[in-house]
Amino acid sequence: MSAVLEMRGISKSFPGIRALSDVDLAVDAGEVHAIVGENGAGKSTLMKILAGVYQPDEGVIRLDGEDVRIAGPIDARRRGIGMVYQELNLVPDLTVAENITLGATPSRFGLVQRRRLHDEAVAVLEALDARIDPSAILGSLTVSQQQIVEIAKAYAQRPSIIVLDEPTSSLSEHESLALFQVVRRMREDGIAIIYISHRLREVLDLADRVTVLRDGRQIETRDSEGLTAGEMIRLMVGRDLTDVFPKREVPIGETVLEVEGLSRSGAFEDVSLSVRAGEIVGLAGLVGAGRTEVARAVFGLDRAQSGTVRVDGAEVHARTPGKGVAAGIAYVPEDRKRDGIVPSASIKDNISLPVLGRLSTGGWISRSREKELAKDQVTALGVSPPVIDRPVDTLSGGNQQKVVIAKWLAARPRVLILDEPTRGVDVGAKADIHEIIGELAAAGTAILLISSELPEVLAVSDRIFVLHEGRVSAELSRAEANETSVMHAATGEAATV
Repeated sequence: MSAVLEMRGISKSFPGIRALSDVDLAVDAGEVHAIVGENGAGKSTLMKILAGVYQPDEGVIRLDGEDVRIAGPIDARRRGIGMVYQELNLVPDLTVAENITLGATPSRFGLVQRRRLHDEAVAVLEALDARIDPSAILGSLTVSQQQIVEIAKAYAQRPSIIVLDEPTSSLSEHESLALFQVVRRMREDGIAIIYISHRLREVLDLADRVTVLRDGRQIETRDSEGLTAGEMIRLMVGRDLTDVFPKREVPIGETVLEVEGLSRSGAFEDVSLSVRAGEIVGLAGLVGAGRTEVARAVFGLDRAQSGTVRVDGAEVHARTPGKGVAAGIAYVPEDRKRDGIVPSASIKDNISLPVLGRLSTGGWISRSREKELAKDQVTALGVSPPVIDRPVDTLSGGNQQKVVIAKWLAARPRVLILDEPTRGVDVGAKADIHEIIGELAAAGTAILLISSELPEVLAVSDRIFVLHEGRVSAELSRAEANETSVMHAATGEAATV
């Protein structure tokens, strides 16, 4: 195999930040080359240089042995570089098929060839084993379905180099397996694949080689054969990290959250569950099973048509997000950009948003208390850079997620609903976040956890409710729960409730 891509001596600085320092990367045709590192390690910056979004301060890029200057994203695409970013880059008002063919819409004599457009989209979706209606409006889909469409759009372009940045962060294990098959087929076709993921198990399963970045520097590039997740973690964080999902044993108290007979047409039906003080309850299921929809309804973002929600025995009436917050419910959403942050506002303003009443006296916000709160939360969650006046939309995806979590931790809720809390978060931060979750449980908070990473759900949950097609198919104790029992219930093969 020959190197289709070489990046040599790449350095890049931003005001006050050295993002990359003398980084080398070489990817062969027909290779899956993984890049791993903590948030802020420089992975996204390096890929944005390859995509033409940024120009390097130093270093050279070679494609098929030829030195090139990638002038911008259009030039990168013309040169055969396909990008799938962690954050979606689609048009919500267009159909799935129109999004998949965006930029290469089939036309004749200036008219769009609708049948051909539809057929091309169907072929791509079938290749991905994605059960998505190509005629559906993109904005009507779940986040996970939109992520599949993003991947399909890049795959449809048949690039010689494709970058997949956290492609499975919102996918279930079943959908991830379908994606892995596509990645392997692309490798067989000779496509050079750069794969960025915090899920180290899938990195070891897929990658031929792994490059580790830390603090903007290339630490090591190694063949994946013989490499372990523990070694990767040590290289990434500069220390041994033996327990990514620490489980703290704490006393379980009285029931705090009760959900009974909750239904919403087309989303979920007759869902009942409970969470006690100090308990972490996992809500598992395949993507599309209704996990996020249930969480949004409990919090009040979406209105359920029937059923009750109680906190400490008191029913939450006329459910809205405001009523949810007032009742002591906090919700860390799956889609941080849409529901979790005010992107243009500062870290400080985002963190203080739900607790302004607590920080105010006589209608005036205490700026000193607001700053102290923000600094404490930034330090506790390791937000980088720790500059509380920095706009949130200038942070990496993982650090934006930390701000969302910090915002709700500041509210000291009775019930904390966490929907994909470690999506796009590096392995070191995952351990930190779960340590904080453990501390909240120890303090008596009732926690409802949704995650597409089944090992995460199994590791930290005291009980697990499994959804299948919008209904609870099983309630499993910690002793009963394992990958087999959960997946049986998630696929409708078991019904133990």
